[in-house]
Amino acid sequence: MSEKYKAIDPELPYFVTFSIIEWMPLFRSSVYADIIVNSIRYCMDNKGLELFAYCIMPTHLHMIIRAVGRGPGPVMRDLKKFTSSEMIRVLKYDTVNSNLIEAFKKAASDVRRNKYLKVWQDGYHPEMIYSNKFFFQKLNYIHLNPVKAGIVELPEDYYYSSARNYAELSAPLEIIIQSIELETI
Repeated sequence: MSEKYKAIDPELPYFVTFSIIEWMPLFRSSVYADIIVNSIRYCMDNKGLELFAYCIMPTHLHMIIRAVGRGPGPVMRDLKKFTSSEMIRVLKYDTVNSNLIEAFKKAASDVRRNKYLKVWQDGYHPEMIYSNKFFFQKLNYIHLNPVKAGIVELPEDYYYSSARNYAELSAPLEIIIQSIELETI
């Protein structure tokens, strides 16, 4: 992992991103997006994950998270590992997206670890949220992602985004509305 992307302070929130191999649009299907939602919810309930913002795009997801006392690394590792196996399990019966299995096999053959299928690109690119200004910069980036991609006209129209929470609309995940004061480092 490059020096730029290291989670060094477990008490601070982080902006994280992870992407499907070859930017495959797996999350166009709500079945796969819901696997992510349920896994995030599990991590919130059982692994101390705090969620401040998220957006599940067709090919990747962004979040602002905190895992107090342990940092984001172990939680992100577990989240990616579980969602990978769960998505593969569902893909085996999915005739519409069956072509993705071959792409995931090829991606696995390109790495040293002895894996049959690889769903996620390596890493989760943690960027420490060191100030309120940086928090809101990343929050806006996350919420505008589906607008800039031409998927919706307004951020809150995208179902798999915390923009809905901030607009006080129903959303698939509960978040912590920015209630923490961050000290500038």
